[in-house]
Amino acid sequence: MATADTAPAQRLVPPAPRAPSHSTALPAQPRSSDPAERPCASVPEQQSQTTLIASVQRAMRLLETVARHEHGAPAKQLARETGLALPTAYHLLRTLVHEGYLRRERGLFFLGEAAERLGSSGAAQKRRSTISGLLAQWRDLIGAPVYYATYQDGEIDVMCVSDAPGSPAVEEWADFRETGHAHAIGQCLLSQLDDAARRDHLDRHPVRSLTPYTVRDDHALLRRLAGLRCTEPVTERQEYALGTVCAAVPITVGAVAATVALSLPARQADRLMPAARQLQSEVGEHLGALAVSISI
Repeated sequence: MATADTAPAQRLVPPAPRAPSHSTALPAQPRSSDPAERPCASVPEQQSQTTLIASVQRAMRLLETVARHEHGAPAKQLARETGLALPTAYHLLRTLVHEGYLRRERGLFFLGEAAERLGSSGAAQKRRSTISGLLAQWRDLIGAPVYYATYQDGEIDVMCVSDAPGSPAVEEWADFRETGHAHAIGQCLLSQLDDAARRDHLDRHPVRSLTPYTVRDDHALLRRLAGLRCTEPVTERQEYALGTVCAAVPITVGAVAATVALSLPARQADRLMPAARQLQSEVGEHLGALAVSISI
């Protein structure tokens, strides 16, 4: 019995050293510094990156060339104008059509919906950049945070804020969209709507008290809005946030209601109207740029 028990043990002993020998060899592989091994791993990646970059460049040249042809262009003409081999041009054109950046009609290639979306997104970014630049200019000139907001699809939308460490923006402790009755931005935008649109907004976002100074009910707010002059800045003092006063300048472009506003600490309340007048003057000087950015 002892011999039978020890015989299998002797057969199992040899594999045991082999397993450690393999496991100890494995960590040594990543540490290999053989220069002949490293290029083998990196060359395919470098080749892939080079091919990808070249393909993107060629595709971009094709897109730019197609964009110059209002009435479309055939593949042979596009290949000739971009300096691409015809097979390469065909391959890239098929890919761009598949991805929606081009469309093909009767053998001619035109810009597709995906390319048009890129163009519209770029235009939107340019408009936002124009507005952001103006807000920053007015922030530094007046010494107060400046806001740009619109009323779209039944909601107040604060689209851009420009502040600085020394003049921080008002903290949005209660959703601006739901508390338009309390802040100057909301009151200014609501004042530009007709009575039915104002009531519809208040049905969805009822008046509620945020501070001891907040307007008390819908009727009081509607009376206030009805008494506002369409060209005058709208002001509020600590109605949205204690310790803060605000003013908003109305901007109406077509059917779009918009406003540029500023805020100040309550201890600087005496500056509110002069600062609002200064902001209104600046808005008037740049109304053309603002109108284009708002209406497009």
